[in-house]
Amino acid sequence: MIYERVVRPALFRIRGGDAETAHHTTMAALSRLTHVPPALAALRRWNGADDPTTVFGVRFPSRVGLAAGMDKDGVALPAWPALGFGFVEVGTVTRHAQPGNPRPRLFRLRESGAIINRMGFNNEGADALAARLAALGPLGVPLGISIGKSKVTPVEEAVGDYVHSMRALRGFADYVAINVSSPNTPGLRGLQDRAMLDELVAALQAEAEGTPLLVKIAPDLTDDAIGEVLQVCADHGLAGVIATNTTIARDGVAASDLAVAQSETGGLSGRPLTARAREVVALIHREAPDLPVIGVGGISTVDDAKRMLDAGAALLQLYTGFIFGGPPLVRVINRAINRGLSG
Repeated sequence: MIYERVVRPALFRIRGGDAETAHHTTMAALSRLTHVPPALAALRRWNGADDPTTVFGVRFPSRVGLAAGMDKDGVALPAWPALGFGFVEVGTVTRHAQPGNPRPRLFRLRESGAIINRMGFNNEGADALAARLAALGPLGVPLGISIGKSKVTPVEEAVGDYVHSMRALRGFADYVAINVSSPNTPGLRGLQDRAMLDELVAALQAEAEGTPLLVKIAPDLTDDAIGEVLQVCADHGLAGVIATNTTIARDGVAASDLAVAQSETGGLSGRPLTARAREVVALIHREAPDLPVIGVGGISTVDDAKRMLDAGAALLQLYTGFIFGGPPLVRVINRAINRGLSG
């Protein structure tokens, strides 16, 4: 209640409601928090979850993780486990540092519980992240690293871009997510096509040195296209799939948010994506029952988490739900899972 009534309204008022400024303010505060061990320890005691599970050979202390996009460059990593997350995915990072798309590029749809972003993989680059992770040391929970294509790199040279990031970061990752599904980098989603994905996955698998590889897919793929992605996963022995990224559709947006939703380009995340993300997870689980799925998209309540797990997700990730629900959402889902939510 404190988050919903006090913290969130204050964050949403920063700089006249500018969403990206609020994000940077939050990340700066969490980064400072990482230098206060007693505070981190107290938060861990309050938020701690004990629901260990092993997926693709990695032990996760709980099934609720932080999705990529929140802490792209890993500047606040020790704070996330203290807030109750059982694993953290950083990125998406690219071979080359890049500023991303022009601002404004992040928009809240408050009545819809949704976000539109066209950030464009703004990050400091794979080598900078590797240096930060080397200085940080072990995180205490599994770390996923999402890698993508630099905007300056032509699509036909994308494989080399991804391979560079893999070589730089594989030693720090408990798993690597291959992001070929963001709508905000020109040409990127074309890498989900079977032939291009096959080439990319083969090259990355050759460089993985045992690091589990997962592919993150868009919710806008047809069922047939998802089937082709699953065939590539099977052909190369990928560890799993992350379903789903943001959508370019605008279905399910509240009437009061339609003007912004229709005028702003970019990927939509949050509550309007709930049903489609769950459908994709269910499809993958039905077609490839032995392939682990990380379910992400529109999880904003305990019921959303339950339905995602029942659809076949082995793990969950939060992003937009966390923005609107804050740390209490992580805590309440963890506690519900501990009480046998999925059983």
